[in-house]
Amino acid sequence: QVQLVESGGGSVHAGGTLTLTCTASGFSLDVYAIAWFRQAPGKEREGVACISNSYAGTYYPNGRYKVYGDAVKGRFIISRDSAERKVYLQMNGLKPEDSALYYCATTRVKYQTCSVSDTEFHYWGRGTQVTVST
Repeated sequence: QVQLVESGGGSVHAGGTLTLTCTASGFSLDVYAIAWFRQAPGKEREGVACISNSYAGTYYPNGRYKVYGDAVKGRFIISRDSAERKVYLQMNGLKPEDSALYYCATTRVKYQTCSVSDTEFHYWGRGTQVTVST
């Protein structure tokens, strides 16, 4: 059974740093892409970052392909520890507009190329809240 549990959210001042953790179970982190999304009240869900060992249907054992949403490029970093079954989102230079409920998600399609489109993902955690104040 696929399970995703987010942690690490909290409140921080603008310019600060938070690192979110997604703890995964029930599937191989090396085979399936994992992504972070966020949703603020009254706004659509937005893709933040994705990490995968696959590109265009091919698995690369030593590959770490990453995709970032435009709003977070250069500030956020996604990483993965497959042995610990964890995916991290390091968020630097936080802005008030980064405030949202952050979710991790994975797909049921093996060797899927990374994407920050939520239509590509099928399993979701419950989210962790991030609040950035001025």
